[in-house]
Amino acid sequence: MGEARARFPCWTWARCQDNVVSDPEREKTWAELFDQLDLNKDGRIDVNELRTGLNTWGIVRSEVDEIVRESDTNHDGQLDFKEFTQYLCKHEKELRLMFRNLDHNNDGQIDVAEIQLSLRSLGLNVSTEQASRILQSMDRDGTMTIDWNEWRDHFLFNPLHNMEDIAHYWKHSLMLDIGEQLTVPDEFTEKERRSGVVWRQLVAGAMAGAVSRTGTAPLDRLKVFLQVHGSSGVSLFGGLRGMVQEGGLRSLWRGNGINVLKIAPESAIKFMAYEQIKWLIKGSKEGGALRVQERFVAGSLAGATAQTIIYPMEVLKTRLTLRKTGQYSGMADCARQMLRKEGMRAFYKGYVPNTLGIIPYAGIDLAVYETLKNAWLQRYSMGSPDPGVLVLLGCGTVSSTCGQLASYPLALIRTRMQAQASADGTPQLSMVGQFKHIVSHEGFPGLYKGIAPNFLKVIPAVSISYVVYEHMIKSLGVLRS
Repeated sequence: MGEARARFPCWTWARCQDNVVSDPEREKTWAELFDQLDLNKDGRIDVNELRTGLNTWGIVRSEVDEIVRESDTNHDGQLDFKEFTQYLCKHEKELRLMFRNLDHNNDGQIDVAEIQLSLRSLGLNVSTEQASRILQSMDRDGTMTIDWNEWRDHFLFNPLHNMEDIAHYWKHSLMLDIGEQLTVPDEFTEKERRSGVVWRQLVAGAMAGAVSRTGTAPLDRLKVFLQVHGSSGVSLFGGLRGMVQEGGLRSLWRGNGINVLKIAPESAIKFMAYEQIKWLIKGSKEGGALRVQERFVAGSLAGATAQTIIYPMEVLKTRLTLRKTGQYSGMADCARQMLRKEGMRAFYKGYVPNTLGIIPYAGIDLAVYETLKNAWLQRYSMGSPDPGVLVLLGCGTVSSTCGQLASYPLALIRTRMQAQASADGTPQLSMVGQFKHIVSHEGFPGLYKGIAPNFLKVIPAVSISYVVYEHMIKSLGVLRS
């Protein structure tokens, strides 16, 4: 520690005192932090050292890059001791101003009511329960108030500069923000809507979903193939081999075009429906935030609305995914043949089990997500500034998997009904008829045919989505909290 301080002249510390009220303990803390982050002990901290050191704080890659951009005054891609301390001095001054802004009664403590009041003034309404969870994530001594030391240490390496940044950080750390996999959309403030952040985030999510779906399309086609033809004893590798033999490697991406195409309308409809349903649920609450149960209802209804409108595309996706070589020349030809041979009703085959599946999926998904996230906050938040994007992605992946497990039998029945062509002479089974047929001929395990490739694609899909989403929001200029 003494070695770190000796590398640069004492005026560094005098300048710190111009920016914030410093003391020997703070100087000692800064020097110790520098030594901890300077892994190779060369007197400089590069980006990789900073990423490694701040990973335990829950600081994500984009935030580390922002810290370097702000503090690297000589633009050499590294931080020396002077640059490091000047950044902390400047940042602590900003944090002090934000703390005073939140401390409405000037008692040196921030309580739940003050958090609610400050967020409300910025157009973000949170319930007492949500404000308490925000406070608990910073409250190290269990007093249900935040003093200056707790506030400063919590946000020390978070590149936030004003109360708007803090509000955005809290909203996306403690509310649902996992992306297109979840049934319940994210919530946005009025300011974010006016500034266009809403649509930029939707575009980023759509692009991430498009790349992710394209990357995992072979597994998705294999899942649909096993859902429909699994009763004939086709194995995972047997199904994959059969598809390649029938149509070559390119056939593994059949149905992907319309699967990508439906992302944009589905996301936009779901978001707009969610906003309208949320407004109806809130009624006379004067813009109060929705509780978890209300978000479940609003999210389920919004999902059902979106699915009702774009459902013909779902049926087309299934038919195109299962098509033989030369059966259809494209999406339009598939739609024309279905309309001519089976009529309009064909475009809504499997609609009932699809809609019913939204309820267990959304309920379990949201409940597991909130439970995991809150458990992490209660256990680990004292040593880390916030859950972090990766923790939230982990919670979302587990909760989404649990939701899929619960709703998978309905999804399988839906797919089999979608695949039924009235012109091929086979009996047209209803939802109940399909259930009875599967159980009697394949047993209850038959309700989970194709679930293996479905689970195999979860991790690559989430990983691809995360990487693409991070790059898109940076390109579109959307602030990440």
